[in-house]
Amino acid sequence: MKSRHHAREIALQILYQYDMEGQGRTGPAEAETQKFISDLTHHFEHFEVPQELREFVAQLVVGTVTEVSALDAAIEKHAANWKLNRMPIVDRSLLRMAIYEMTHFPDTAASIVIDEAIELAKQFGTEETPGFVNGILDAVMRNRI
Repeated sequence: MKSRHHAREIALQILYQYDMEGQGRTGPAEAETQKFISDLTHHFEHFEVPQELREFVAQLVVGTVTEVSALDAAIEKHAANWKLNRMPIVDRSLLRMAIYEMTHFPDTAASIVIDEAIELAKQFGTEETPGFVNGILDAVMRNRI
């Protein structure tokens, strides 16, 4: 399955690992971010990322990691009664990545990004994750229009 969906799945797994290591919780230090980005080749080999997907995965991962503070602000703005550090890591990583894609890939319709995020939420999250992700991403999309 060599598609953008597969690329998003891989990017989410890498971002999940990034957050699990504690680097995504408060915004990474510049040196940590640069090391993580330089280690993408290792991640690509570990996850056996097909060559044709690596550029898109790298764009999602690097962009999300680089802009984590702004993405977190957008999530907190639209996540009523939810603190970012209390969200499950899958939810947080998925929301960051999807918001980054919605705001930096104008050729991809926001509705497609939301649908893809919901599918990933069903695959990797809890029973509540798809609805939670849909609600926040829908609010972000409406706020952008």
